[in-house]
Amino acid sequence: MSAAAFDLPPEGAARTPPALGPHEFARFQALIYREAGIHLAECKQALLVGRLSRRLRALGLRSFGAYWRLVADGGDPAERRRMLEAVCTHETHFFREPQHWAFLSGELFPRWRAEAAARGRPRRVRAWSAGCSSGEEPYSLAMALLEHFPAAEGWELEVVATDLSTGVLERARTGIWPIAKRDEIPEPYLRRYMLRGRRSQEGTLAAGPAIRRLVRFQPLNLNDAEYDLAGRFDLVFCRNVLIYFDAASRAAAVDRLLDRLEPGGHLFLGHAESLSRVTGRAKHVLPTVYTRSDGPAAPAAAR
Repeated sequence: MSAAAFDLPPEGAARTPPALGPHEFARFQALIYREAGIHLAECKQALLVGRLSRRLRALGLRSFGAYWRLVADGGDPAERRRMLEAVCTHETHFFREPQHWAFLSGELFPRWRAEAAARGRPRRVRAWSAGCSSGEEPYSLAMALLEHFPAAEGWELEVVATDLSTGVLERARTGIWPIAKRDEIPEPYLRRYMLRGRRSQEGTLAAGPAIRRLVRFQPLNLNDAEYDLAGRFDLVFCRNVLIYFDAASRAAAVDRLLDRLEPGGHLFLGHAESLSRVTGRAKHVLPTVYTRSDGPAAPAAAR
């Protein structure tokens, strides 16, 4: 899927968005909720028109009715996926939510090192960035893990990065961003783990080989009843994703995320998210940081 497929309308296509009536909006609303768990309130109708109008222009379609026939059951599954990708917001930063990184480096990581030294835990850390967008979060995790758990001391590290959007995953895999992103990264990490573009790549910043080796990308829909992921994780980052879900789909997704936590593992949410009225299975550690309060519910495959 090329950027041009989204940004350039075919010659002669209308640039004024077609009308989207209440009935048509309700159909798209139900389909998007069913497929991705994202609830679009009625006040989001203008947002949906703006996001999907690009697809209409790219396909040369003149009405949302025609587009509905393309993405509804029995239509084109690839275009339905592109529709969901268009609806999602992919905004992220390196080391977003500073309080999370302060907790990791100042408290949790030193505790895990001490436990490993006392043979109270294996020298292994698995992290999952759920809703990884363009890759800043999983690469931030990779830098932080390498800094605190060096391979020379026998630590095994892995970061799994997933997103609903295959298009944004391709961007994340490249590990290349505008040079302005350097301002989001602590200077020691910047020197050790990132590369500055030269010649044809002037003006860009790239993930270095050490953190590229740690991160594995794969598509995953958090609204699916089962997740195609092996084993459990010590860290699960699912930040600013659940805000798009309604109460029922949010509770179901949170249960699945908690099932994937190792004993003593931690779940990190976005600054506007809370589990206080979502589940009784989560134990509050810090604002937007939780552990699981019950016993494990998922098999420990691949551990």
